[in-house]
Amino acid sequence: MIGNIITNMIETFNPWWKGKEHIAEDEDFRKWNESKVKWIPKLAEQISLKPFSLHFVFGPRQVGKTTLIKLLINSLLEKGVDPKAIFYLRCDYLGDYKELMEALEEYFEFRKIEGIESSYIFLDEITFPKDWFRAIKLYIDMGKTRNDVLVLTGSLSMHVKGEVETFPGRRGRGKDFTMYPLSFREFIKVADEELYNKIEPLKELNDKEIREKCFKLMPWSDEIYKLFEMYLRSGGFPLAVKSILENGFVKGEVYETYLSWIRGDLARLYKNESTARRIIKALLKKIPSPLSWHTIAKEIEVGSHKTVFYYIDLLEKMFILKVLPYLNPNNGEILFRKEKKIHFIDPLFYKMFSRWCLIEEPEKAKIVESVVASHLARKHEIGYWKNGTEIDVVVKENMLGFEVKWKRRANPSKVKVGKIKNVVTLSKNQYSANPLMVPAPIFLACLNV
Repeated sequence: MIGNIITNMIETFNPWWKGKEHIAEDEDFRKWNESKVKWIPKLAEQISLKPFSLHFVFGPRQVGKTTLIKLLINSLLEKGVDPKAIFYLRCDYLGDYKELMEALEEYFEFRKIEGIESSYIFLDEITFPKDWFRAIKLYIDMGKTRNDVLVLTGSLSMHVKGEVETFPGRRGRGKDFTMYPLSFREFIKVADEELYNKIEPLKELNDKEIREKCFKLMPWSDEIYKLFEMYLRSGGFPLAVKSILENGFVKGEVYETYLSWIRGDLARLYKNESTARRIIKALLKKIPSPLSWHTIAKEIEVGSHKTVFYYIDLLEKMFILKVLPYLNPNNGEILFRKEKKIHFIDPLFYKMFSRWCLIEEPEKAKIVESVVASHLARKHEIGYWKNGTEIDVVVKENMLGFEVKWKRRANPSKVKVGKIKNVVTLSKNQYSANPLMVPAPIFLACLNV
C-alpha cells in the first residue's frame, strides 16, 4: 500500500517526465509563472549543479525554497537535460528514513531502466522524515549518488539537531546556502528594476566606499525613501512582498500564514507556545535596548534564565531573531556575560508579533535599527558597544561602527573608542561628508546582501 502511494506521489511531483513542457503543470511553477509580482532568487545563480555535489539550502519556511528548486529544474530543462534525470520529492509527506529510502529506490530503479547515469535529485523539506540523514549517508557511502547532484532544503531541525554535521567527507562540491527574505536592495529590484539599475552596490564595507556610492544617489533619495517605507510594512517574505506590491498593503492572511508556520514548528518540537509568546512580547517592549536573560526571566516570571536562553536560541535557529553580543572595542572579542541586543530578522515580524501579543508595534526608529542590524548580519559577524554612549552595530572584521538616528534632525556620531575609529551615522534623510552620515534607506539600497 505504501509503495503505491509513493509511486503515485513521485509521478505527481515530476510532471516533466512526460516532456519538459509539462513543468507548466507543476503547481508551484504555475503559481510563480502566473504571478504579477515575481522574481528569480539570487541563489538560483549561486548553486553549482556539477556532480558530485550535496548542497543544503537553509531558511525559514515560506521564504521561497520550493520555488527556488522549481526554477532550478526549469533552468535544467531549458538547457536540454533529460527530464527523467531530474527527480523532485516533497519529503514532508514521508514518515521516516525507510519511506525516504523506498522513494529513492523507486527512482534509482526507474533511471536504471531509462539508462540514466547522472541525476539531479531535489529533496524538499528533508527534515520531516525521522532520521532522514541515515538514508542519504547510506546511498552516498554505497556510491549510488557518485554522479549526481543532490539539493536538500530544510530549516529548523538541521540546525537544532546538528544533522548536517553528520556528513563529513560526503559533500563533494556541495555547499551550504541560507535563503533569507528579500533584502531592501532585492525588494527595490522587484518593485522598480529601472531604479535598481541606477544603484551601484557596495563592494567593500568601508566609510570611503559608503560615502562615494551613497552620495551618488542623492537625486533618487525620494524614490528610494518611498520604497523603504513600503519595505518597513512588508519586509521581504514573498507573500508579503506580493501583497503590498499588488494591493498597497499586507493582507491579514499573510500574517496568519507566517504565524502558523512558527506555531507549528514550536508544536513539532514540543515547546510551550505560551512561553515563546511571553518572551517575544518582552522583546517587543524592550527592543533595541541591551538585555540579559535574567531581566527577561524576571519580567515574564519563568522559573530560570536558562529557559529564556533556550527559547531565544531556538528562535534564532528558526530564523526569527538575531542576537547581537557585546564587542570589546579594544580587541573585537565577544564578552558573553554582557547584555545582548536582540532584533527580529524581518520587518514583517514586528507587525505580526505585535498583533499576536496584543501590544502596540515598536516605533519606526527601532524597526529601522533592526533592519540595519539584520541586513549586516547576513554577511558579517556583528555586535554592539555601549558605555555611556552607544554604537548600535559594530562589524567585527574591520571594527566599523553604525549608529542609527531615525529622526528629522540628526547629528553625525563622533564616537571613537579603541579600534572603532569610524562610525557611520544612518539618518532618516540627511547627509554629511565628515563625520560621515547618509540616509539609512540609501545605505541599505547599496548593501548587497
